[in-house]
Amino acid sequence: MPNLGPTELIIIAVVLILLFGAKKLPDAARSLGRSMRIFKSEVKEMQNDGQPQPAIEQQPIQPQPIQQQPVQPQQVQQPYQQPQQPYQNPQQGQQ
Repeated sequence: MPNLGPTELIIIAVVLILLFGAKKLPDAARSLGRSMRIFKSEVKEMQNDGQPQPAIEQQPIQPQPIQQQPVQPQQVQQPYQQPQQPYQNPQQGQQ
């Protein structure tokens, strides 16, 4: 396989941008990264398959006492409403 120099890598990058478009490249890179992460974890699991798992000690969960804080009443401010005046039709005043 020939060595790829910076010029060849730039040409490949330009071709990829032209083929797939700039909008799809971040999504493609993200999905490639996820795939690599999954692949790594599967390889690690395959390596650990033959080894016995260490026993996990389960400690009983002790309930913590609940501390209640006293509830203090809060004053709720009512929103200010302007007094409403009866609707006056401007055409009735001109007659």
